[in-house]
Amino acid sequence: MGELLSDEEIETELPESWSREDDEVVRTYEFDDYLHGVNFAQMVGEIAESQAHHPEIIIGYKTVEIRLTSHEEGGITDADLEMAELIESERDA
Repeated sequence: MGELLSDEEIETELPESWSREDDEVVRTYEFDDYLHGVNFAQMVGEIAESQAHHPEIIIGYKTVEIRLTSHEEGGITDADLEMAELIESERDA
């Protein structure tokens, strides 16, 4: 999967709207209604399948929280930051 990134690499490369919580990168997206969030979560799931890198997805009433980490490596790798970038690009599309 990849090597663990240093704190400096994570800080430099993490997409602007994402944050770091211990060994995960996290973002909560807000939506106007529940179904828009569910549709977004499905899209994230499709990206995850194509990348073979699966985040934790938490669906709330008008929010979807995405948590990324590389379990096998025990922390944050390039794969996590790449997934965050892909999710961002699809959200903005």
